[in-house]
Amino acid sequence: MQESTVDAIRAHAESVFPNECCGLVYIRRGKERYQPCRNIAANTEAHFIMSPEDYAATEEKGEITCLVHSHCFEPPFPSEADKVNCEKTGLPWFIYSLPTHQSHYFEPSGYKPDLIGRVFSHGVLDCYTLVRDYYKTIGIELPDFDRTDEWWLKGQNLYLDNFEKAGFVVVDDLKEHDGLLMQIAAPVPNHAAVYLGDNRIMQHLTNRLSSVDMYGGWFEKVTVKILRHKSLC
Repeated sequence: MQESTVDAIRAHAESVFPNECCGLVYIRRGKERYQPCRNIAANTEAHFIMSPEDYAATEEKGEITCLVHSHCFEPPFPSEADKVNCEKTGLPWFIYSLPTHQSHYFEPSGYKPDLIGRVFSHGVLDCYTLVRDYYKTIGIELPDFDRTDEWWLKGQNLYLDNFEKAGFVVVDDLKEHDGLLMQIAAPVPNHAAVYLGDNRIMQHLTNRLSSVDMYGGWFEKVTVKILRHKSLC
């Protein structure tokens, strides 16, 4: 990456500090350039979500070669969510850290997070991501759905609107590999888990590591639907 590009990234990161910046490096007419983009995350001091409109506008300018964002008061090394998103984008990533002015460049490498012990990041490593990744291990591919922070408080009902599209039906009994929809302090079901058998569930609760927990008591009380994939019926 050219020194002038790094200088532009530094200036952008400093201009929004202590919020995280994000942007794109692209090539236009044989010259490397940096395009600052809007961070539309709910908490821009700890996370970034790049504006889709800004990404599309940059694509029209030239060929995107790297995705950039900053870390504030943290080293520039990628978080688990950064590694997952790097794989999704298929692009190299560059992280610039303030106030230390350190940086780190990394590329997609086939990274796959373990099912247990994941750090929660909504929309990247959350309860639905865990459900999708679990079903991949038994040969079932589930669609992904765009989801904003606290969608369940914004008039959306993503689980009930989409479980049939994902190939699930409602059942009354409970068997291994079934999905569980739970309603936790929300007007609609907003949490999903997978039943592993022997009264155990795999789940990823907000601000906790993904884990295997005993099913019953409170978890059973807040369960509103048991789902089974059609291929397992």
